[in-house]
Amino acid sequence: MSTVTSSLNKWQKNKLCSLLNHANLCLLFKASVHGFTAAAFHQKCNMQGPTVIVAYNKAGYVFGAFTSKDFRQTNQNTADDKAFLFSFNDKEMKEDPLRVVSGNPQYAFTDNGPNFGSLVFLHNNTATVHSNPGTYQFVPQKMHGNNLQLAECEVYRVEDSRGLMEKPWRNVQWNSEKRQAHLSTISSWKPSVNSVKQARILLVGPVGAGKSSFFNSINSVFKGYVSIQANTGIAGTSLTTQFRTYYIKPSNSVTHVPFTLCDSMGLEDGENSGLDVEDFTSILKGHVQDKYQFNPLVPIQPGSPHFNKSPGLKDKIHCVVYVIDISRVKLLPDKMIEKFVAFRKKANHLSIPQLVLLTKVDEACPLVAEDVKNVYQSHYINTMMQEISTKLGVSLSAVVPVKNYYQELEIDSQTDILLLNAVVQMLRAAEGYFDDFYNPEEKSE
Repeated sequence: MSTVTSSLNKWQKNKLCSLLNHANLCLLFKASVHGFTAAAFHQKCNMQGPTVIVAYNKAGYVFGAFTSKDFRQTNQNTADDKAFLFSFNDKEMKEDPLRVVSGNPQYAFTDNGPNFGSLVFLHNNTATVHSNPGTYQFVPQKMHGNNLQLAECEVYRVEDSRGLMEKPWRNVQWNSEKRQAHLSTISSWKPSVNSVKQARILLVGPVGAGKSSFFNSINSVFKGYVSIQANTGIAGTSLTTQFRTYYIKPSNSVTHVPFTLCDSMGLEDGENSGLDVEDFTSILKGHVQDKYQFNPLVPIQPGSPHFNKSPGLKDKIHCVVYVIDISRVKLLPDKMIEKFVAFRKKANHLSIPQLVLLTKVDEACPLVAEDVKNVYQSHYINTMMQEISTKLGVSLSAVVPVKNYYQELEIDSQTDILLLNAVVQMLRAAEGYFDDFYNPEEKSE
């Protein structure tokens, strides 16, 4: 599955959300990926409810149009008293966004394309905008700087965040004492099986979900500063092409690290691409050694130098964590869900406990972006957690939201608490795996 990511930076997203009553934005269409054509637009954006078109030009303008109505491709003029055009400029950060409503209550847009009359996006199926103030009255210089060439054009579904619940539905303490308590719990944890010193936790998820970022974030918590060890970034295919076992060094805050994080190739919904279910099974059984180079066309063979023919319990996977971008929950293709289901069956057959890690909660919900402590009061986060629980067939208690470090230069206590809570849940899940092998005569000391 190609990675489709938003071009909005944090400041731009905040500006846009301020116009949309702090709604959640779900990326549907990105012209540089799907094509600068009306056909591609309709394929992704028809019948999606409220949407906002966001255009970018090289003059630094971010401008577009919002409508609360569906695009239906009926070639009819559509009335929408909530529709408006907007614009803001990166060079004028302190100014409020420009907002322009239609002067004709019977007209908002023509749904044969992203056509708002005064602004026609993807004009003639090109990376341009046709601009002709009329129904929407604006000064072209203020709207787009008279630069009609598009560097990018995106469409987002606008989802009502429904605000915050009256009280959190999971109780979390957000003080430094709780952060230290999590660190102490992790540092003192030991597998109940004497032959195993560390729990091996496998991270599995679609391209761009944040698997490698999660390792970097956990490493940062233990180091006390933002650290980068695993490759992260934006790419159309998985940046992780090897099976990697990441060890975290003990530090002043954690004298003993009782787990290793194993990173795998990203899942993709295409044939012969991404992590294969046979390779996944081999990893679970402990056959795949560190730095094995994945080949999507051929699963690992017993003759491979990275194939462990006689794995012990310490080589096997003790907990599987499915990592998913929370803003992509509604957009997961059926084939991706099918892969998750197939992987879950394999892990269930081997009695390996599984969790779901939902990343990027701050990007998905503006209220969480404002304050991470809102994560368990956000109606939107709660809804997405319940939806992925249903789609993958896991209990809601096995779904854990996190915020990775991805643009910060310093760590902060609230983000650390979410990340450390996720690690504690993973160790508790792994303990359930070791219970099946528990022998009181070989109890670890």
